[in-house]
Formats: sequence, structure tokens, C-alpha cells
Amino acid sequence: MRHRRSTGALVAVLCVSGHASAQDPHYTQFYSTPTYLSPAFAGTTVQSRFAFQFRDQWPAIPGAFVSYNLAYDQYLSAVNSGIGLIATRDQAGSGALRYTSVGVQYAYEIRLKRKVFLRPALQLAYVNHAVDYSRLIFSDQLSRGGDVATYESYDGRHVNYADIGSGLLFFTPKMWFGIALQHMNEPNQSLLEGEARVPRKFSMHGGYRFKVRSGVIKKKQPSIVAAFNYRAQEKYDQLDLGAYVERDPVFAGLWYRGIPLMKAYQPGYNNNDAIAVVMGFKVADWRFGYSYDITISRLAINSGGAHELTMVYELADKRKKRSMARRRVIPCAKF
Repeated sequence: MRHRRSTGALVAVLCVSGHASAQDPHYTQFYSTPTYLSPAFAGTTVQSRFAFQFRDQWPAIPGAFVSYNLAYDQYLSAVNSGIGLIATRDQAGSGALRYTSVGVQYAYEIRLKRKVFLRPALQLAYVNHAVDYSRLIFSDQLSRGGDVATYESYDGRHVNYADIGSGLLFFTPKMWFGIALQHMNEPNQSLLEGEARVPRKFSMHGGYRFKVRSGVIKKKQPSIVAAFNYRAQEKYDQLDLGAYVERDPVFAGLWYRGIPLMKAYQPGYNNNDAIAVVMGFKVADWRFGYSYDITISRLAINSGGAHELTMVYELADKRKKRSMARRRVIPCAKF
């Protein structure tokens, strides 16, 4: 327990010192709560959608990262718009360092031609960034063998700030492509004196849905969905690439994360992060997903990978759902 807390102190000090650049949490099942990926996905449903996501990254490393994401979005057919609410919480260092964000989203749907659409979007969020020093053990405590620490007089520090994001999504019945830019205003998140600006995050994402044809006529044909998600934040970037098979009521897929041929972390150290296995099932209007990241970087032996759980519920009157489903074009991934 002491080792876990002291490691947490290291993580917290690095993040609040103002010399380290924060990186946003990333989800393997990034299309399960797509409004976290981009506000342009708000309202890409028949009617209402509720989504919850939980991620435990590197559980074998003391003081690692635990993230939660809760989202709601709604399509407003009368004004060709989508709206959304999103809440994100990220904890590191045994919960000592916390990041909580609550935001609202708006997307406007433009019909370019029959079954071809464009959606510009905006997101406004309010963020609380805090550290709880009582959960940490500092080096001077360990060296003296006591409980008195350099930071003992700090009951906790926090900072609040506004955060602005935007997105653009183009889609047809079979494919979609989008870009998003988060932290456009680069807010100051420093918990100590000075500045620690949140670097802008750029993401580019897209995919294609293939129908699997068979000799047997079925109401719902199986599909293969291939997708990618590239993101860059300051000097760090990463690519998720993979596919999964949908055959109601189940789905399963395989994903790779890394940029091995184009970029290395350092000479002789390829940019390989993880291979993820994704699986799930659908029950009525509910979808449940689970993924496990198999770490393939140098952390592989000690990281414990990453576990991720998702739950999605789509609420719609059955008669309205059938009527709107005939008019709505929603090709995006569903897991």
C-alpha cells in the first residue's frame, strides 16, 4: 500500500508541476460513446441514447489510471440538430489526481444531397482539476520515516476552467469521416504557481460498413465494420486501426494501436502500444461491450493491460423508431 501511494505521489507531482503536458484519457471502444470522440456525433441516433464507459488502464502498475465517461444525446428532427450532455472523470495516483469535466454539445445536420450529410458541431465544458495531497506519500516522509511531509499543510488544491471543442462529420449510408479539435482555448490547468496549458488535441476518424451477403434472405444481414481513429496532442500521437463483425445479437473484433512504421518513441523503440480484443452483445435496446488491451510495448510484462466496459441504451417509441429509421442515415459503428 505504501509503494502504491508513493508512486501516486510521483504521478501527481509530475502532472501538477507545470512542466509536464497532460494527455486526455483514450478509450478502446471509442465508438461506444462517440460523443466523447467528437461533438459532431451528438444525435446520430434514431432518438435518444444513454452511454456509460469505464476503463482501468495498466491495473498492475501502482497508482495507474481509471476513467469514466457518461453521455446522453438526442436527435431533434424538427430542427435537423443533435444535442448532447457528457461527463468525464479521470483518476490517477490512487485517486489523488482527479480530472472532472461536464459539457454540452450541439451539432447541426446539413443534407448535401440524398443520403449524404455534413455535421458541424461545438462543445462547451466546465472542468475541475484537483489533487488530494492526503492520499500521497512524499520522498521526505520516506527518508525520515515519519508522517510529516513537505506538502502536509496543503489540504488539497484545485482549479476550474472552461474548455471549448469542435467537430465536423461527413457521412453516407456506408461510410463516415470526421475531424475534431478539443481544448481550442488551451486553458490553464496548473495547480501550482505559473502556467500549465492543456495542449490542443486533434483527432481524425472514419470507417466503412460492409454488408456480408449470403444465399439466405435474412431481415438483418451480418456486417463487417472497419474503422480508424488517429489523434495527436502536442508531440504525442497514436492510431487505432481495426475491424469487427456484427451478427445480431453479438459482435467481436480486433484492434491495433500504434504507428510502428512511421514513428518511433526513440531510436530502436517502435511506436507499438497494444492489441485489443473487443466483444459484446445486444439485448433489446441495450448493448454491452468488453475489451481487453494486450500491451505490446516495453510495459507489457508489468502493465496488466487495460480492461474496458461499456453500456449503451437507446430509447425510442417503437412506432417512431421504425418511421425514423427509414429516413435516418446512421452508418457509424455501434459497439
